[in-house]
Amino acid sequence: MALLTAPAPAPVAEAGVLKKRRKLHDDLTGHGFLIGAVICFAVFMWYPMIRGLVMSFQRTRRGVTTWVGWDNYVRIIDDPSFWIAWRNTFTFTGLALVLGFALPFVVAIVLNEFRHAKGYLRILVYLPVMLPPASALYLFKFYAYDPSEAGLFNALLTAVGLPTSEWMQSPAMTMPAMVIASTWMNMGGAVLIYLAALQNIPGELYEAAELDGAGILKRIWHVTVPQTRLILALLAMMQIVATMQLFIEPLILANGAGTQDSATSVAYLIYQHGFFQNDLNGAAALGVIMLVVLAAFSAIYLRLSTRGDS
Repeated sequence: MALLTAPAPAPVAEAGVLKKRRKLHDDLTGHGFLIGAVICFAVFMWYPMIRGLVMSFQRTRRGVTTWVGWDNYVRIIDDPSFWIAWRNTFTFTGLALVLGFALPFVVAIVLNEFRHAKGYLRILVYLPVMLPPASALYLFKFYAYDPSEAGLFNALLTAVGLPTSEWMQSPAMTMPAMVIASTWMNMGGAVLIYLAALQNIPGELYEAAELDGAGILKRIWHVTVPQTRLILALLAMMQIVATMQLFIEPLILANGAGTQDSATSVAYLIYQHGFFQNDLNGAAALGVIMLVVLAAFSAIYLRLSTRGDS
């Protein structure tokens, strides 16, 4: 009697092969997109950073490049403008943290309490972000910060009986004026992020705090702030990194250095070395110093955030 053998499950085998081919195709497609992104980062970000680091240890004269070691760094640090620029940059960052970091959070809390016209108010707050930065700054320079009484801010001061200011022509008011303009331009994005975080806070927490007799300020301090702690910390770090790269505000509002170098920032000093003094090696050295300082701030933030979560 002949033994009957079952035929091989050809459809099942073919389905397995097709599945493997499809998976291989998907993997290759994903890696292809990933390779494209890596190439873009390598060409437009990593290579300039490495090239700048190499240039900071070189000196180029009449097309001849030589290695000079730390001479560029010593020359940059011995320049009095170096310390003035860092002082101005840290001053701007500190003022921006007081005003530009706290104000968006307060505005977000106020907007979150509105029951009507929420979309309209969000668009109104976000509108300055959609303006080109140069246009917004020229608006401040020629309209709001006009040192005569025709300027918007001086007109408001005159209306309430306060003395007027020279604004960008006054060394004492240069930094506060730039912080005001920068906050107005950039706070819309932070407000929307804070609003998204506030809407994720359970309403039961506020109800429980209210039953315990907590007022508005106590509810904000004991409920809102702890529930948005991670967002606050992240945006604080982003605020520090962004404000320490201060450039376009002094360039437009103060014509660069400002009165008595009151607006010179580190980023603008890099611009001066590279494009006015034709000192690309010194500009590269100053850029590396800024990179190290920002990396140190980032490391401190990561350290503190990790310790806070543990």
